[in-house]
Amino acid sequence: MSLFENFSRITPFLWFDNNAEEAVDFYVSIFRNSRRLSEMRSAADNPSGLAGAVLTVSFELDGQRFTAMNGGPGHSFTDAISLVVLCESQEEIDHYWSRLMEGGGEVACGWLKDKFGLSWQVVPANMGELIKHPKAFQAMMQMKKLDIAALRRAAQ
Repeated sequence: MSLFENFSRITPFLWFDNNAEEAVDFYVSIFRNSRRLSEMRSAADNPSGLAGAVLTVSFELDGQRFTAMNGGPGHSFTDAISLVVLCESQEEIDHYWSRLMEGGGEVACGWLKDKFGLSWQVVPANMGELIKHPKAFQAMMQMKKLDIAALRRAAQ
């Protein structure tokens, strides 16, 4: 089986130091309709001493395919890339925010950084409509986790 068999034409690869499996299990536990798909391990005769170690894990988060790679300490995530979670309600925002924040940290305006250093935006699905009014936009700029009711109040 090819590493890229059954991939979408464009599939994000996420580079982790050596905790790709832990990250995948964490993400799959948060999002409904998510699962691990496959993994690729190093060859049994790998001279590095990492024989049989997990190199990549392919997974889906609510239907979106990703691959997590144990790439070593050469690179880490930056805010230049983030994953956006569109939420239909404040309850969804609260759920995803609290779960993704486990071991991570708040940033601003609905952004957070999880315990693996990956940036997420947890936002209402109708974000564009909610912040059209300048006062609602200003309110959003003051928030960490977004509050739909507060954004609506600010717009009035």
